[in-house]
Amino acid sequence: MNFEPVTPRNAAKLRPYYAQCDYRLCEYSVGVKLMWGGVLHPAFCEAAGCLIVRNEIDGRCQFDFPVPGPEGDVEAALTLLEKYCSEQGIRPIISVVPEQEANRLFLRYPVVKLTNERPWKDYIYRREDLAQFAGRRYSGQRNHINKFRKQCPDAAYVSLSAADKPLLERFWRDYGMEFSKESAVAQSELRLAKEMLRQLDSGWFIAGGLLHGGRLVAVSMGEKCGSTMQVHIEKALYSCPGAYPAMVQEFARHCGEEVQWMNREDDARDKGLRTSKMQYLPAMLGAKLCFEVGSELDRLRKVPVLHSPRLRLDALREEDRAAYNALCLDEDRNRLWGYDWRKDYDGRPIDEYFLSVAQEDFCRRRCVNFAVRLGEACIGEAVLYNPDWRGGMELGCRIAPEYAGHGYGREAFAAAAEWALYGLGLARVVAKCFKENAASCKMLDFSMRKTGEDENYFYFEKTI
Repeated sequence: MNFEPVTPRNAAKLRPYYAQCDYRLCEYSVGVKLMWGGVLHPAFCEAAGCLIVRNEIDGRCQFDFPVPGPEGDVEAALTLLEKYCSEQGIRPIISVVPEQEANRLFLRYPVVKLTNERPWKDYIYRREDLAQFAGRRYSGQRNHINKFRKQCPDAAYVSLSAADKPLLERFWRDYGMEFSKESAVAQSELRLAKEMLRQLDSGWFIAGGLLHGGRLVAVSMGEKCGSTMQVHIEKALYSCPGAYPAMVQEFARHCGEEVQWMNREDDARDKGLRTSKMQYLPAMLGAKLCFEVGSELDRLRKVPVLHSPRLRLDALREEDRAAYNALCLDEDRNRLWGYDWRKDYDGRPIDEYFLSVAQEDFCRRRCVNFAVRLGEACIGEAVLYNPDWRGGMELGCRIAPEYAGHGYGREAFAAAAEWALYGLGLARVVAKCFKENAASCKMLDFSMRKTGEDENYFYFEKTI
């Protein structure tokens, strides 16, 4: 997958997906990707008929849940996302997952950490509730609106477009003179709101305002995504009491009957925002679930010790350094192993590199490297690596040339595969070998079932 940074120039590619998206959460909108691009650093690709967005937050990649197009296949998109993460050496983190998709991910991933933080939940309202403010529970809003109408009897709702730039610029001047919040978050949000209203000529957004005495006293801007209006901007002059609820009501009335929900976004831990949003009685708080996917290796505290009739498999040790270096630098073995160590070599002393990397990879639970021992001698390695994040991992085994031809590879591989399934708890172990590697093919045939082939490889699998 090739990801392209989201910019105002290419955001049109996202809009067809979001226009039909019914996840209800504000992150599934062009407006949030543009408005908060400096925080989210979003990039996107289209795969399996779906939109896949990768965000980078505090240096960590996090993915939105795939948004399907008309022919989109979410399961296929998730598989591609998982493969991408494995290739990049990162764990899949799927964030802002809508609640209706949570079961899909719980059933998909055997090992997962779930986060569901209260401050990031969206405030979602029924459009008709905000449009009517009916019943005793909304008496406060109606009272504020009545005061506003008495003070500004000629105030009228007007639709806004890019042609209304002079009106909007004056509104921001008036608003800036009254704006009292000094926090960096509030100041940043105000700056971003101004920038967003310059996007009205894109045709993706709906905006309106309350016009009184030839000037705007309140503005609102939203983006229709499925049956939800994502309300990106709500501002009103503090000097016009009641303008805020009046703006909320008028904007809801002018959204159209096809809009069922109004998402007024999260409160970002701002006490005033939370109080205000709760006073409007949300129908629900839209949870943004974060699934941090792990693998069965996370359960290991140390490299276990395995036994076969002639061999022992355990952790690589300092005294294995010379033998392990020789194995890793053997060009013929590397060719059949299918990996060129030079691709990832980081420049540290070569006699330290291979053992250090194996130990670091286990510390990060990216893989587990077993030393294959005959007595105390390290004669090869077995490596369980490349998790598919759904209960499967790949297994490889190589034996030093001076110990080849005695069935040690077959014995070590069978022991590691057995442990992976019944000790570690994997659902499947997979392996592959080059077609010309007859010894490896014989080794894999002994323990596994052949599942296919392509131009270069035979593929094998072992399941419980």
